[in-house]
Amino acid sequence: MNTSASNNMMSSASASGKDGQSPGIKTYFKSPEGKYKLQYEKTYPAGLLQYAHGKTATQVTLAYLKDKPVQTSSSSSLGIGGGVRSAAARFLAGGNGNRLHSFAGGSKLASSTNSRIGSLGTSISNSVAGNSNFDGKGTYLIFNISDAIFISDLNSHDKEPMKSIHFGNSNPLCHAFDPDTKDGHDLLIGLNSGSVYSVSLSQQLQDVGKKLVGAQHYNKDGSVNNSRCTCVAWAPNGDGAFIVAHADGNMYVYEKNKDGTGDASFPVINDQTQFSVAHARYSKNPVSRWHICEGSINSIAFSSDGVYIATVGRDGYLRVFDYKNEQLIWGGKSYYGALLCCAWSMDGKYIITGGEDDLVQVWSMEDRKVVAWGEGHSSWVSGVAFDSYWSAPNSDGVVENVVYRFGSVGQDTQLLLWDLVMGELVVPMRRPSCGSPTFSSGSQSTHWDGGFPVGTLQPAPGMREVPKLSPIVVHRVHTEPLSGLALTRESILTVGGEGHIKIWMRPCFAEYQSRNSGSLLSMSSNEKPSLTGKVVR
Repeated sequence: MNTSASNNMMSSASASGKDGQSPGIKTYFKSPEGKYKLQYEKTYPAGLLQYAHGKTATQVTLAYLKDKPVQTSSSSSLGIGGGVRSAAARFLAGGNGNRLHSFAGGSKLASSTNSRIGSLGTSISNSVAGNSNFDGKGTYLIFNISDAIFISDLNSHDKEPMKSIHFGNSNPLCHAFDPDTKDGHDLLIGLNSGSVYSVSLSQQLQDVGKKLVGAQHYNKDGSVNNSRCTCVAWAPNGDGAFIVAHADGNMYVYEKNKDGTGDASFPVINDQTQFSVAHARYSKNPVSRWHICEGSINSIAFSSDGVYIATVGRDGYLRVFDYKNEQLIWGGKSYYGALLCCAWSMDGKYIITGGEDDLVQVWSMEDRKVVAWGEGHSSWVSGVAFDSYWSAPNSDGVVENVVYRFGSVGQDTQLLLWDLVMGELVVPMRRPSCGSPTFSSGSQSTHWDGGFPVGTLQPAPGMREVPKLSPIVVHRVHTEPLSGLALTRESILTVGGEGHIKIWMRPCFAEYQSRNSGSLLSMSSNEKPSLTGKVVR
């Protein structure tokens, strides 16, 4: 490595020795639009190192709080701001990939009483001790390691988190944030014991302790399902409805305004391989149980309008459901092994998945089929995301093509970026009886011929029947296997499975900061992500 590259290595990384930074990993990577530069990193406190390995894989949730919350108790010790942040930190505050959230919590949180949290060996408390580092707004990273949830200020270059919440005898595995909550509880946390909590993120940040504050407990002591929570999600426009998926193939719908004690009176599932929906007999949570598949549900994702929900699982199938009508629309099989992750394009036209076949699959809602396979990872694909903040460069051509940018990370420690240009996909034809396979641009292979009835689960197509994509960027970003990625308007976040998070500044923002390191960029935080598909002329 040359001297300039060595100087770019983060000194704090080498000093700590625990964040996965290696002299063999560059602090930038090139893309067609310019360089993405490593801005800073986030990780867990050093004291947790002995407990971190082999317990959980880190998931990251981005959460944006716009306004100072309504206080639930005296909080004269709350500070307004945590000191003057650097220009770079201010610069990052413009966007975060979530819609803005006006927080107005209060009465429900204050009504909670001190109680034990099931078998966790910790307690819920209503005390709100002032946290001088919390000023009531900003962008926060929520991530899990071992038996703890950590909260870090994305706009601060502090390496370690500002807040930790410990769960004692159970490990948090998944979480989700609702930017449009109406009653204060905006954060879901799912544990390997099966328990789920809804809490106010803002209230957790105000409290200096390491216990949950004002939490609502669901599936307590595994009363409904004692298998581990694999993923949680808020239903868009759902008025407080949320989904919890479990390792036994069941998915439950909850409503925040109903009793959280649990209703275990669902009927026995006769055929584990068939999709079925059962509703609760009483007006309690969960309100319904969806049996999805045999084996674990590994990831769930709502379309941006909340109409559809996609699931991927241990059995290797992507399934797409009409959420309101509780109907399986269609599904498809991976080329090999389990599917581990999924994500929707903002316009709802495409779904990307990744899994144990080392492929990134692109699925079309219109065609109800896989329409492209991305080849480039050398191990399991653990995280995928469409980039709704990326803008396609202008082209001199006259033909309009819709371009989608998405990213993927895997256990091969690499980040890959992809461009999907639908008008340029080369559709392979079936192999003839002799000779080489033939390919045709724009014509349809037999894989696309004919429609499938609603609710059909399609087998995996042959390797020669699906167009192949090659990545535009391949970069080793960590020394440890990756567990996910997140995208903001300013940066790409890569998530190491052992609790290390790297923030890579996008080219235009990195260049601005290099030229104007002492000044601030004024940006509107009201800007929402545009549709993922960009039209190139």
